[in-house]
Amino acid sequence: MRGRSARLWAAVGAAAALTLVTATGAHAEGRGDIRVVSAVVNGGKSVTVGTAGKVTYSIAITVKDDSGVKKVSRVSTYKQLSGYGFADWTGVTCVKKSRTTSVCTATMSIDAASIRYTDDIDTNRTAGVWTVNATVNANDGDYWISDSIAAYQVRRAAKFTVAAPAKAAKGALITVSGQLTQANWESRKYQGYARQTAQLQFRKNGAARYSTVKTVKTDGAGKAGAKVAVTASGSWRWYYPGTNAVASTASAGAAVTLK
Repeated sequence: MRGRSARLWAAVGAAAALTLVTATGAHAEGRGDIRVVSAVVNGGKSVTVGTAGKVTYSIAITVKDDSGVKKVSRVSTYKQLSGYGFADWTGVTCVKKSRTTSVCTATMSIDAASIRYTDDIDTNRTAGVWTVNATVNANDGDYWISDSIAAYQVRRAAKFTVAAPAKAAKGALITVSGQLTQANWESRKYQGYARQTAQLQFRKNGAARYSTVKTVKTDGAGKAGAKVAVTASGSWRWYYPGTNAVASTASAGAAVTLK
């Protein structure tokens, strides 16, 4: 059996005995009037992780105390429901905005090659909504351990392919096909994503954006296909809107020109 991740917050249960509830509903424990005012993860975007390489992202934490902010001494993040996580805190930089307020930006790193060692059963289940905790310290000795200061999505990467004939007569029916795959963090490979709603989209030459023409379900292997009538030259693509656990993705455009 694989060892459970050191980042699994087994200690959370013990710490909970010391906590009290703030006005915002987040559990916290500390001393004095220092507080986390807000926290923004990855600029407000979800974090998408594939099967290889490292992903780094920021957590910008706004902290306030009447004596000024000294530091952020701890940042952790993990899935809300399970307590599992695999993001490493690699550092933090604080910028003073006023006498009482600083924005401290923590850097987090996820190594795709190491994810599979962080859950005894299946690390893919760790995708979804994550939460952030931080310990903040003031110049006068005040400190605050703030739980659930931000929520965000950590999602498995997805890919979509597309295939269509390069030329067709106006009014002819063509088949546009493709395959939707998602990152499997256990095998470190992409696998077909079955029974998902996919949108077939078209952009006429010269148009600014794609428009959805048909919506279909992928089959058991993640493959999608649809027959459409050609009315103009342009590009066809597949689009998947994503979920909390799997990222949205769009295929490249397959150009079809009128004969």
